[in-house]
Amino acid sequence: MLRLPAVAGRFYPSSPAELTALIHKYVVIDASKPPIPVRACLLPHAGYVYSGHVAGAVLARIALPRKIIVLGVRHYPRGEQAAILSSGAWRTPLGDARVDEELAGTLKKACPLLREDSVAHSAEHSLEVQLPFLQVLVPEFTFVPVALGSVRFESLVQVGEAIGRVLEASQEDVLLLTTSDLNHYEDDATTRVKDRKAIDQLLALNPRRLYGTCRDEAISMCGLGPAVAMLTALNALGANKPELVKYATSADVSGDRSAVVGYAGMIFS
Repeated sequence: MLRLPAVAGRFYPSSPAELTALIHKYVVIDASKPPIPVRACLLPHAGYVYSGHVAGAVLARIALPRKIIVLGVRHYPRGEQAAILSSGAWRTPLGDARVDEELAGTLKKACPLLREDSVAHSAEHSLEVQLPFLQVLVPEFTFVPVALGSVRFESLVQVGEAIGRVLEASQEDVLLLTTSDLNHYEDDATTRVKDRKAIDQLLALNPRRLYGTCRDEAISMCGLGPAVAMLTALNALGANKPELVKYATSADVSGDRSAVVGYAGMIFS
């Protein structure tokens, strides 16, 4: 199966040259902080003009392996609640990114909740916008796309535990790239307060508290499900070094502080 781009020309440039140049602009390696291996990262997925600098700051910190699980959101009410694709490729203006069939098959076997489904992925932007960054930074990568919709906490834990088992057993390094934006469409001051509460639970590696905090405090973190699964996997792997690399809101670019979206870029070692 070839999954065609859904948001090229809207969320990121459709021109290969312009897209490549923009990614190099966002991913600037600091000589004092050379890339390091990490277990997982959290990246935003808005249009590059708003959140690309946050994603770039994180990716500049990571020694990227060639195998990556991309754990994203199912924003639209179509397809399976926990959707995986285990073969084919995804096309972007930079070419085709190949699905890692072996890794996908292993993950499906470990987690029966994951269902093969192209419908949930067909228009989903959260995973797609990660791929051009990876195509520029690690051209030979393969990946497994997973999109999670509105799933019960217990099911998210099952997904996370399965990912943890797969990563622990892998003979090769695999990055768990998780994508979420934070609070949506409230004023900048309110969003920063709410986002800090979610970030604190991410830094505490506490999936239950993150889930409860977002529900109790009405924090509209669209990737809450993927983040809960990620934290569950990290706990199973014994990861204990979280870091907030960069935080911003859309107001930092647009200047409009009346209705913003928050973005956090994090790494977990």
